[in-house]
Amino acid sequence: MEFRTVAFDHPDAVKLNDQVQLEYGERYRDEGETEGEGDITPLDASMFVPPRGLYLLAYDDEGRPVATGGWRSQDANDEGYSDGDAELKRMYVIHEARGLGLARRILAALEDDARAAGRTRMVLETGTKQPEAIALYTSSGYTLCANKFGHSREYENSRCFAKPLSRP
Repeated sequence: MEFRTVAFDHPDAVKLNDQVQLEYGERYRDEGETEGEGDITPLDASMFVPPRGLYLLAYDDEGRPVATGGWRSQDANDEGYSDGDAELKRMYVIHEARGLGLARRILAALEDDARAAGRTRMVLETGTKQPEAIALYTSSGYTLCANKFGHSREYENSRCFAKPLSRP
């Protein structure tokens, strides 16, 4: 398995982002919250440019993109973020590569990079219909936030988690 830093608009990143959006749409279609659109958080490639962010892809031994994830800087704003936040975005592993520990490895790499960039807390927003994601984050030291943040914070099934990025 090879991890590569890529641009958020790299063709392989776009391909996996399209796949995760379809999965979000399928999982939440009945909720009426995203109307099957997926995650509608506005994102662009400039948000993931180091040192204010990072976007990673994992490639299998045959050179196929199989997993993705990124972080972007956030500071105190009207969406409920705090100064020093690094927001996790677009964590995804294709179905054929699940169960190999890729999400956990990408998560650790993103945390390390955000910490090195001076960010003090990793935050994320997920939903109740993503129990695998919630299990990954809670087993990795993330705790549920009492105050929600982010683009979908007002949706009932939205769950926000955070983890301090203290120096090891």
